[in-house]
Amino acid sequence: MSLAELRAVVAEYAERVRDGQHVAEYHTEDRYHVRIHQDDDVDVWLISWTTEQGTELHDHGGSSGAFTVVSGTLTEYVWSGPRHDARGMLVNDQRRVGDTVAFGPAYVHDVRNHQVPPAVSVHAYSPPISLMHFYDASGGNLLRWASNWTDDPEAPAPEREPGTARS
Repeated sequence: MSLAELRAVVAEYAERVRDGQHVAEYHTEDRYHVRIHQDDDVDVWLISWTTEQGTELHDHGGSSGAFTVVSGTLTEYVWSGPRHDARGMLVNDQRRVGDTVAFGPAYVHDVRNHQVPPAVSVHAYSPPISLMHFYDASGGNLLRWASNWTDDPEAPAPEREPGTARS
């Protein structure tokens, strides 16, 4: 799917969430997430974020994607440089209600809720995710530290070896 099509998908499903067709739950232990649509071209997920919940710095293993914020505010940290063996930095942006971000397969980011009220977002991936890579960004370098074969964009990152850096 094109980025424009992915934006349209998350807009459609965000409207369904606002209309009450899909209802988010709020879990403080783990981010609540549920697949609300799946076909051969796209997976759509509803995700809730309580205070200080977030992802690891990651990509989507070759899938493009989009997300829109339905409620609350999310902070997105995006890698600004090339993905491999090049210098760059993490840039952060506040994503507020109605904000939509669409991205290609080389996009590396970390999404977090630093606010007290929970946040809810709708995410779409095309093709559906089958692999995720996890990264550290330290000293201006992006280093991949793990990969995980999964069809779940909220699957936990593999355990880190003791003494490894964090972004």
